[in-house]
Amino acid sequence: MPIQTLKLHNLNDEMQQCIQNCLDCHSICLNTITYCLEQGGHHAEPSHIRLMMDCVESCQTSANFMLRGSDLHAHFCGACAEVCDRCAEDCASMGDDTQMQACAEMCRRCAETCRRMSMAMA
Repeated sequence: MPIQTLKLHNLNDEMQQCIQNCLDCHSICLNTITYCLEQGGHHAEPSHIRLMMDCVESCQTSANFMLRGSDLHAHFCGACAEVCDRCAEDCASMGDDTQMQACAEMCRRCAETCRRMSMAMA
């Protein structure tokens, strides 16, 4: 059952949306890494793949911290927002590539909700 259809215990709607965005961003970035490696060239540059892997890990970690109700989640969400912003910028720079643009857009959405989560707890 998709997470958005579940009402998670003790989580407000904004946090639930942030968790969903983190999980969606994790998924699309992981899928896009495979796509980039298949494309080769600029798509497969080590710095780009490393940044996408950072995004995958930071999104998963932020979602985990929120899901378990950690009072440290805001710190991780702040870092996740920064990583997602960088990943979005890097993916968007790949030109008119539908996969890369979709990944960039999801990273932007995740960065926005993580930034709000981070500021809400500041």
